[in-house]
Amino acid sequence: MNKVVQKVVVASTNPVKVSAALHGLQAMFPQYEFVAEPISVPSGVSDQPMTDTETLTGAFNRVSNAFEAQPTADFWVGIEGGVQTLHTDLAAFAWIVVRSKKLVGKARTGMFFLPPAVAELVQQGVELGEADDRVFGHTNSKQKGGAIGLLTQNVVDRADLYEQAVKLALVPFRNEELYLQHQEASVSLKPEHF
Repeated sequence: MNKVVQKVVVASTNPVKVSAALHGLQAMFPQYEFVAEPISVPSGVSDQPMTDTETLTGAFNRVSNAFEAQPTADFWVGIEGGVQTLHTDLAAFAWIVVRSKKLVGKARTGMFFLPPAVAELVQQGVELGEADDRVFGHTNSKQKGGAIGLLTQNVVDRADLYEQAVKLALVPFRNEELYLQHQEASVSLKPEHF
């Protein structure tokens, strides 16, 4: 029996983000077959978001821009990595925003604290992936295991971190009746509606 194909516009061409989006959707909706269409769109925030709110805004903007660029799909997924200082340490995490024609879901990954050498570079304006590459002597780590993969020796990698949050962002889609009553029929994608 052939599964119904669902088109997913992923607001990134980073293979880690595309894979996490597909695996998260497939796990939550095994009755469908998901096909990704990666697209590069602006986040409208800093290359390295430095707060929780800026990171969520970046994920939201990516979804909004992907929807405008490719309005014929079943899902749109935006993933934005960010950092924030908590007490005296710099924590890393990502926000995921998923939308369909009717609903919007969002979730944040777990967070972890960056080692001082990486944190200092990021606080000087270096993007986290570049800081990781410099400190660990790698190339393009953000399209591989990312900071978490380097720090855990890939016990947890960037795809693992993102995939769980994609699943959490899909909770409203598994429970439409509970969430639709609070979202407008035509999904409003304005930041103030977060």
